[in-house]
Amino acid sequence: MDFAWLEVTTLAERPDRLPLITTFDDPAVAPFLYQDPVSAALFPALVARHPRYTLLAVERATGRPAGLLCTLPFTAAEDGVLPAGGYDAVLLSAAADTLAGTPGPQVSALFATVRPDLRGRGVSGHLVALARRNAAALGHPALFAPVRPTHKHLEPLVPLAEYVARRRADGTAADPWLRVHERAGGRFVAVAPHSMTIAAPLPRWREWTGLPFDAPGPVVVAGGLGPVVCDPERGVATYVEANAWYRHDL
Repeated sequence: MDFAWLEVTTLAERPDRLPLITTFDDPAVAPFLYQDPVSAALFPALVARHPRYTLLAVERATGRPAGLLCTLPFTAAEDGVLPAGGYDAVLLSAAADTLAGTPGPQVSALFATVRPDLRGRGVSGHLVALARRNAAALGHPALFAPVRPTHKHLEPLVPLAEYVARRRADGTAADPWLRVHERAGGRFVAVAPHSMTIAAPLPRWREWTGLPFDAPGPVVVAGGLGPVVCDPERGVATYVEANAWYRHDL
C-alpha cells in the first residue's frame, strides 16, 4: 500500500508539531476514558520529554494531522514480567525513570489514533510498522503494547483472554486492532488486568454516562471494556480496564 501522501516524523524531527497531538480527541470516545488520573498527570509531559518516541503523521498536501502513535521507554520488572498495571504502570515507570535521568530499557506503545475520516485505509498498520522501526533504531530489541481492543466494548462481560483468543476463519484475530498488531509481527503474551483505573464520585459518573448509578454492583456503560462497579454507600464508582499485552520482537 502506498503511503506517499503521508509524512511521518518523530516529534524530535519536527518539534514544532508538538501542539498537534492535542487535536486527536475523538468525540466518539466515552468521556470517562479521558479521566484516568495517572494519564492526565503524566502523559503529556512524558511525550514532550521523549520526543524521539512519538510518531506524527500529517497529510503532505494539506498539512493536516492524520495519525499519531506514542511510545515511551520504561522499566519492566527485573524478571522481565510485564506489569499487570499495563498502561498506567508504563506511565508511572517512565516518570520514575525520567526523574532518575535514565530512560528505561524497554519501550511500550501507549496511544495510537487515526483521524476518523482516514480510518480503514491502513494508516494504523503503517504507523505500527514505523513504530517498530523507530524502536529498533533507538536500540530496543522489542516493542511492547498494552493493547485496547477496538470492539471489546461491544462485549464488556466477556473475559479479555477469551476475547483475544477469538479467530476469524482465516486464523487471524477477530478484533481489528489486535489483527493490526498481529499482522505487524506482534504476539499476545499476557492480560494486563488493571491497565487503567478510574475512580470518581457518583455524580461524575452520572454526568459522563447518563446512568443513575443508584444501586450497588456492576454497571455496563457505553465505551467500557468492562463494567463500572458502583458503591452507593461510599458514593463512588470504579472502572478497572484490562488490556492485552503484545510483544513485537524487532
